[in-house]
Amino acid sequence: MNTIKLDERMMESAVFGGAILGGGGGGWIEEGLQIGRLALELGSPELHTIDQFADNDTFVTVSLVGAPGAKDKFLKPIHYARSLEMLARGLHKPISAIHTNENGAGTTVNGWLQSVMTGIPLVDFACNGRAHPTGTMGAMNLTEVGDYVSHQTAVGGKDDNYLEFSITGSLGKAASLIRKASVEAGGLVAVARNPVTAAYARNNGAPGAITQAIEVGEALLGAKGEAAITAVATKLGGQVVAAGEVTDFEIETVGGFDVGTVRIDGFEMTFWNEYMTLEKGGERYATFPDLMMTLDVKTAKPIVTAALKKGQQLAIIVVPREKLLLSSTMNNRKLLQPVEDIIKKPVLDYIF
Repeated sequence: MNTIKLDERMMESAVFGGAILGGGGGGWIEEGLQIGRLALELGSPELHTIDQFADNDTFVTVSLVGAPGAKDKFLKPIHYARSLEMLARGLHKPISAIHTNENGAGTTVNGWLQSVMTGIPLVDFACNGRAHPTGTMGAMNLTEVGDYVSHQTAVGGKDDNYLEFSITGSLGKAASLIRKASVEAGGLVAVARNPVTAAYARNNGAPGAITQAIEVGEALLGAKGEAAITAVATKLGGQVVAAGEVTDFEIETVGGFDVGTVRIDGFEMTFWNEYMTLEKGGERYATFPDLMMTLDVKTAKPIVTAALKKGQQLAIIVVPREKLLLSSTMNNRKLLQPVEDIIKKPVLDYIF
């Protein structure tokens, strides 16, 4: 399979397709476009297929951790590159490729900038082909690897808030301390983490996730309004389930997550950053990790849960999980249990 040279059109498609696969989470379209444009201004990002790498090559996840809305956040391109440089130094071996943790408007283009700046290849791969609420859902089931040691680095902030942070330890402890570091840095840090072999990644993550996002984005941007919404649902093997007004909407921030419910056209959706359930009249239509997404009926713009408002006219699309490129974490009962605790609805019985 050939390496793909990424251009402006592909970048826009990746961001909009990523927004669909974000399933209500995964960041903001505007931020994804901003990072994508910056990567294209600084160089010519290329996307490599996973079969171009040997089984024992080292893959590393890159992401942003923290609150993108934090008023004191400060992140520059150099911080992205620095976190990778620190990780490589700590590993005492070269990083063969980098990839994002998930698909989403802001996350599908994770790694494009780092690849351009460092020359480390970008692989057509995500830890999970759709967005998910918890960090462990994006850790490729490393929670089940007894002797796995997590290496993570974080860089961000300015002046007194500037920090470079490196940690080696259990997955849970490392992730927790990286999140604390993001707070100390003013709200946001560039992170490189969790080295695995290409073979492990292939078996536990989502190869082809970035090209899928690009293709979904092309379907969305290649049509207008209702036709675009139908095109996206068809492309993913899903369907448009409903369209109508947002009649009711509740949201609260719990532990850094957006949690709430929305009612559209008689349907009720719960969300924990991403949409978790879709019901009508006591009947369950979809359950995470099925993909549920809302789009503006007129413009077909994907609307994330944080942007919901009463009175919006939205369509709901649903794609069954079998049609998605999913991580092995999406079959891990223990990692999905917190969904029930947060949204206070049965989930596991619908999944397993």
